[in-house]
Amino acid sequence: MSKSLLPIQAVARKLELPDQYFEQIGSDRGKVRLELLSDPGFKRRGKLIVVTATTPTAAGEGKTVTSISLTQGLAHIGKKVVITSREPSLGPVFGMKGGAAGGGLSQIEPSSKINLHFNGDFHAIGSAHNLLAALVDAHLFHGNELHLDPNQIAWPRALDMNDRALRHITLSLDSKKEGAGRQGGFLITAASEIMAIVALAKDRKDLRTRLDAVVVGVTRDGKPVRARDLAATGGMMALLNEAILPNLVQTTDGTPAFVHAGPFGNIAHGTSSVICQEMGLRLADYVVNECGFAADLGAEKYFDIVMQQSGIVPSAAVLVTTVRSMKNQGEGDLERGLPNLGKHIEILKNFGVPIVAAINRFPDDSESDLKRLAAYCGERGLTAALSEGYAKGGPGAKELAEKVIEIIEKSPSPGIHALYSFEEPLVDKIKKAAQKIYGADGVKFSEAAGAKLKQFSDWGYGKLPVCMAKTQYSLSDNPKLLGAPSGWTLNVTSASLSAGAGFVVVISGNMMLMPGLPRVSRAASIDVDDSGRITGI
Repeated sequence: MSKSLLPIQAVARKLELPDQYFEQIGSDRGKVRLELLSDPGFKRRGKLIVVTATTPTAAGEGKTVTSISLTQGLAHIGKKVVITSREPSLGPVFGMKGGAAGGGLSQIEPSSKINLHFNGDFHAIGSAHNLLAALVDAHLFHGNELHLDPNQIAWPRALDMNDRALRHITLSLDSKKEGAGRQGGFLITAASEIMAIVALAKDRKDLRTRLDAVVVGVTRDGKPVRARDLAATGGMMALLNEAILPNLVQTTDGTPAFVHAGPFGNIAHGTSSVICQEMGLRLADYVVNECGFAADLGAEKYFDIVMQQSGIVPSAAVLVTTVRSMKNQGEGDLERGLPNLGKHIEILKNFGVPIVAAINRFPDDSESDLKRLAAYCGERGLTAALSEGYAKGGPGAKELAEKVIEIIEKSPSPGIHALYSFEEPLVDKIKKAAQKIYGADGVKFSEAAGAKLKQFSDWGYGKLPVCMAKTQYSLSDNPKLLGAPSGWTLNVTSASLSAGAGFVVVISGNMMLMPGLPRVSRAASIDVDDSGRITGI
């Protein structure tokens, strides 16, 4: 353990976490038991701050660093605070983006362990997912009593790695039984419905109910087949028994941090577990919760999916932006890129949430560009603060922390609301997201997507929210369409049902649920030195 890290018991004491609810793992981490949530002495009392961003570049814009430094900044000014962060996927770690535990003086530690395997939660989630996949094929092999249609099985395998070669595969080539030679594939574990279920479940009872409800395929007469029909739930519950418990660690300066679950923001709902957020709201006065990618993705999904399912209503939103991202959106011209910032401000205003802009400073930013970003925010009624957490840690986010507290105190009951109600038809929900969030003129549905949406509605799932799978590099479904595009149409190419998670995944453009590695991946720079220290993440 680094000399700068506190013993994990000292971190737990900062939250006044009773010993009976804490399971220590080594000297630097532990898990928190679910019994805390039913203790009448720990009522929900804190305020949740969601952190989102403008459209990122491929390298990211420091949203995680800003979330961590805001947490440190709140602690620096004397607030009892905890961050709730997602667990990193090995896909980005070895892909293009790299580690996801922050950087500089604003990291969550032990960062190398968090970025690589951590406490085994991803492995457990992938194993539960693949147990269900194996049970589906075993059912086909042993007679197919449920009359599953092999051509309509909707449950792929999962792997926590970017591997485009596994997107489409042929199964059971050595068998002559029913289902032999059927087409299948893999998705990345962060896009697994089991991951979403772990992130959205309120407790073990809710976890069981959600696992029961997972739809794996269709019978020959068009009826859904669920995990409970295959007697899969008990085995999955056993595999997830420890993974459902949030992990307690710390930031670089010893501020408490929960790290739990890791759904992506572009192809899943993109935020930490409801359970760790609920724990944070019982243990701290302020909870800082990062939402994946930009406001059109993670933030929209928080308000429309997580908030409506969990009942957790944010008190404020922090919108992270950078000179670099705005210049990228303007193809090198800051002024041309600013409408992207304006659109993300508009997106958050759609939900009625009080907003503070965080301008994440990079070393090569000019003072004039930083002032222009702040002025642009001011012209639109937003308070902006410079964020320098990477270089300075908590003190570098002191002003941001103070402005967030100020806006929360100024608007104690802001009237936050979702974009749509669950009662609206699926197609209408998709159109609202496309037009009011992304800025599209309309939506074009492929024949296959339209048929699936109708089927899900006919089965009784029409009142679920929609989880849009869309590129993170543009407000549109075309990653090359920059700025705040108008006059375009969202192309919905497919849809899938996540009945256990409680949403319908709507795939737009060319989105893939299994990413691929770039020509030069992060794997080329990651290594271990002779002392056993991992480098290059």
